[in-house]
Amino acid sequence: MSLRVNRLAAGLILAGCTPLVHAAGFALIEQNASGLGNAYAGQAAAATDASTIFFNPAGMTMLPDRQLVLAGHLIKPQAEFTGTSTIGGGDGGDAGGLALVPNAYYAFRLTPDVHLGIGMNAPFGLKTEYEPTWAGRTQAIKSELKTVNLNPSIAWKASEALSLGAGVSLQYAEATLSNASGVGPGAPIAQVKGDDYGWGFNLGVLWKLSESTRIGLAYRSEIDQRLEGDLTVSSSPSVIPASAEVTLPDSASLSMFHKLNQRWDLLADVTWTGWSDFDELRIVRAVGAPLVTPENWDDSLRYSIGVNYRLNDKLTLRGGLAFDETPVSDADRTARIPDEDRTWIALGAQYRLSPRGVLDIGYAHLFVKDASIDEGAVALLGSYDASVDILSAQLTLNF
Repeated sequence: MSLRVNRLAAGLILAGCTPLVHAAGFALIEQNASGLGNAYAGQAAAATDASTIFFNPAGMTMLPDRQLVLAGHLIKPQAEFTGTSTIGGGDGGDAGGLALVPNAYYAFRLTPDVHLGIGMNAPFGLKTEYEPTWAGRTQAIKSELKTVNLNPSIAWKASEALSLGAGVSLQYAEATLSNASGVGPGAPIAQVKGDDYGWGFNLGVLWKLSESTRIGLAYRSEIDQRLEGDLTVSSSPSVIPASAEVTLPDSASLSMFHKLNQRWDLLADVTWTGWSDFDELRIVRAVGAPLVTPENWDDSLRYSIGVNYRLNDKLTLRGGLAFDETPVSDADRTARIPDEDRTWIALGAQYRLSPRGVLDIGYAHLFVKDASIDEGAVALLGSYDASVDILSAQLTLNF
């Protein structure tokens, strides 16, 4: 077995892979802890810290001379299938699991109007894993796609009102897919693994309408990769070369940050992701015909709104709501990616440890709509009950 993900793919997380995904499709929006408490509302305009390298590199013009950001996220998805198939088997257990996701960013002022920075992150992430004897074992057992992204960036303060930014994404991708190669309880497990490197870019504009209001617009390009690796079957010592063509989708965000008064800030955001290029999951083998699963995904939108409340000079409280549209239709949902709409409720806080150090924490719960499934020749029929909990912490140091 091999894999060709046509015009799409997926993600990682630096030190370990997140089970399931936490924005629509494969998108991983957990790129800092400072934005989690706002459900990541307004991140292309907020420019809170050096994590703006990911959300909008133009925001670096609002940062101190030198800044380091270190963040980590504990993510616990839960996804349980209930239903039947014609080959029988269990429900697969919880396809999610606990993961630790880190990010890191560094930005500095090169000249009065030019800033440079670099980020290490993962814009996408996916992992689902079922028990090997579950009812959908011929469709999927393990599905894991990873990326690690290095993002050197530059920002230029063109005027007091306008800043421009750009970055290059240097990305490593790895994919693993497995499933049972027969319907019997002891059927061999087929698995393919492959990896590759690719590159893309991101652009940003930050427009300061007034001392209280700014608008951010950011774009991240597609990244094309060709994964190459091996196909193995548990019942055979043979290793078959395999390859996978992968394109991670592009995205665009429009954000607003508005300071209502000395206590309150309002943030809002809409983000588009170009998932419609994912029309099929094509399994390409060195020997034998390709195996093709229709996907037929649609472009999706994410909407979010958030508030900040400055309790005093040291402590700021945050809150946020978001709605993520799924790109997956009921007719084309698969066991590898049982995606559905999700609603975010988030809380957070920032505490100033010293003039140079800031601590951010955030928590979010994602309510995932029940996802129905009716897939394949073995008639996997049922639904998924899913949710996600995210706990994040971040240390920001100014030099």
